[in-house]
Amino acid sequence: MEKKDGKIGLLDTTTILVGGMIGSAIFSLSGVTIGTAGPAAILSWVVAGLVLLAYGIICAELCSIYPNSGGVFMFPAKAFGTEGKDNRYWGWISGWTYLFSCVGGLVFSCSYIATYIGIAIPALQIPGDPFMSIQPQYGIIIAVAAVVIAGVLNVVQIGVTGKANTIMTVLLSITMVAFVIIAFAAKTPEGVVAFTPANFKPFFGGTQGGTGFFAAIPVAMLAYGSIVAAAFMVGEIRNPNKTVPKAMSLAMGITVVLYVLVMIGTIGLISADALNASHMNYTPQFGAAWLALGHITWLPGLVALAAVLALMTTALVLVILAARTLQAAALSGVLPKAFAKNDEKTGVPVFSTIVITVISIILVIFPSLTNFIINFGALNNVLVVVILSITVLAARKKNPPSVFKAPGGNILPILVLVVLTICYGVGIYSDIQGGTYNIISLIVATVGYFAVGQAIYFLGTRSNKA
Repeated sequence: MEKKDGKIGLLDTTTILVGGMIGSAIFSLSGVTIGTAGPAAILSWVVAGLVLLAYGIICAELCSIYPNSGGVFMFPAKAFGTEGKDNRYWGWISGWTYLFSCVGGLVFSCSYIATYIGIAIPALQIPGDPFMSIQPQYGIIIAVAAVVIAGVLNVVQIGVTGKANTIMTVLLSITMVAFVIIAFAAKTPEGVVAFTPANFKPFFGGTQGGTGFFAAIPVAMLAYGSIVAAAFMVGEIRNPNKTVPKAMSLAMGITVVLYVLVMIGTIGLISADALNASHMNYTPQFGAAWLALGHITWLPGLVALAAVLALMTTALVLVILAARTLQAAALSGVLPKAFAKNDEKTGVPVFSTIVITVISIILVIFPSLTNFIINFGALNNVLVVVILSITVLAARKKNPPSVFKAPGGNILPILVLVVLTICYGVGIYSDIQGGTYNIISLIVATVGYFAVGQAIYFLGTRSNKA
């Protein structure tokens, strides 16, 4: 329950995290991983959840050591600083890396809000298109509107945003549970149970077979990236040392259970091969409902509603994360002071939020970039986890024991690094062998993106010195 101090408690923190995680990935990227790995994608998502839970626990410890909003920027800055002086460079590297994960996820989420609305409203579809694709002009208009709505809601007080997210997350959870129940129990018009156990054979199937399991993990990790939202908002959370770790554990448990049930239900209705053939990899639950249970006329509409709610909650959280990243960089002197200023009434970094909204609007009008955004976002997400896993090791050496400490000592962050190296390395190798991974474009984009980041850092720090 929100109090007069405007801060949020365990319930709202948990639902913000759940709302951020249950979004674009399960209603879009789950189909991509099923197509790649077959039913083994279920295990990929479980492993990804465990890795990101460890990441979240590491962030919770860093929150306890450095209780300031803007965690992904501030954690490395303080951990690698010397003699009481922050290392702004490593803070900026971490924040700049995470920024694309946030903005890319926001753009992707809003683009697929348009896709699902197009599926639900035939008048918006390309005439005669068997895949019910939305007409490009309508898709761009709806995607831009979704970005604007996410930005506007985040300009108001965090408590109001939390309540809006809570309501949408509850509605979303109800619709997801309904889909699972129907997937397991519904019958075809002939009276046969639609759920088909044979769809789970071979278990390691999809387009990449056994190695597809590894390739799917970095993509699935995108679903759980918002677990660190609490690290950015500790200054806006009541009793953060206790609330943050509890909220992370609860949110991850709820999310993984829902994901696994939805994916089992989806695969039970439509096999990996059938999903690939239908070209509905980015709308897998809708594809399952449409192709296997089309006689239940209201079910595809329910799936589309759930998807829109999920994508919108993700968009809301990603705006929070991206804006707080810019704010943290400004507080450290890397960006102009305008990015750091909170509104006196709402306590929200309005200028940072507006900048994120404008950048996202520019990107969302180019839907052809979607696949690249997924791959580049996955890479940046992995890099952030690596950076913070190393950061917690450095922070422990130079600080006294914190109120909250991640279990397992140094084994946990080291294990995270090992698992990520194996999964991402095997996944990239498998994609390259299969000809589905354009390594050259990814390298060029990475070099270009970080070159821009370096330029902003050196110009910003020189300007502030002057």
